[in-house]
Amino acid sequence: MTRVAALDCGTNSLRLLVTDLVDGTQSDLHREMRIVRLGEGVDRTGSLAPQAIARTREALVDYAATCRELGAERIRMVATSATRDASNREDFHAMVVGVLGAEPEVISGVEEAALSFAGATRALDPAAGPFLVLDIGGGSTELVLGTEAVLASRSVDIGCVRLTERQLHSDPPTDDEVAAAVADIDVAIAQIRGAVPVDEATTVVGLAGSVTTVAAVALGLPAYDREAIHLSRLSAAAVAAVSAELLAMTRAERAALPVMHPGRVDVIGAGALILHTLLDRLDLSEVLVSEADILDGIAWSLDG
Repeated sequence: MTRVAALDCGTNSLRLLVTDLVDGTQSDLHREMRIVRLGEGVDRTGSLAPQAIARTREALVDYAATCRELGAERIRMVATSATRDASNREDFHAMVVGVLGAEPEVISGVEEAALSFAGATRALDPAAGPFLVLDIGGGSTELVLGTEAVLASRSVDIGCVRLTERQLHSDPPTDDEVAAAVADIDVAIAQIRGAVPVDEATTVVGLAGSVTTVAAVALGLPAYDREAIHLSRLSAAAVAAVSAELLAMTRAERAALPVMHPGRVDVIGAGALILHTLLDRLDLSEVLVSEADILDGIAWSLDG
């Protein structure tokens, strides 16, 4: 048995998984997610804001204590889009080393895609492949095609935080703002088409908070329920309906939804719009929603 701690530091959230890896199986001891919005303003300024680093540090202090208390033997922390883009990422690096005692790995979009794919597909039947994994983050979105190994991938600079900060400023967003956001997504999709042969996919798998929250709304859950969401299936029509509904709501109305995490209230409209536009433009009829994602992939990278 190996007890490992995986940390995923994205543009919007900082997440922790402490799990036991035993003979190819995973037994989770602790999962936690906090919205730290590390990528606040990065798209505009090119640097991590001091207050964003401070929020991340506050969460990381607690995560480090949890790792110690649970006796994690190996720790790996990866940082993705916001940190990749930041001119002052050395400040972030120094903070993490000081608090966690381990260096954060600022991984490339290709590495992020591979870890997301590994986490999402590990427990799926290979006979259902090839899989097209859609990982919609705060700063970037990864599309990955493969079955037991990655065949093709592309990371593009659209994410729920980045797109909200760029285009969706009104409450609720105006039609012109939504159209501008869709135009940004279309530019990214043009980059994807030449890199990932999406038509080869048999099963489309959607990951991360935007996707799972859309699923929770579509399922009409009375509260966020990880078990009910995991491996649920959403039609493209259902995603389109939820996307339109969320974009028409005010922030207060979205906050009142029983499945909505407070840290996603302002960015879920953009996340839903990215998912809807991807399904629509790539002619994908359904998405299999997974609660297993890059965090699980990070954990398994520590096995052996």
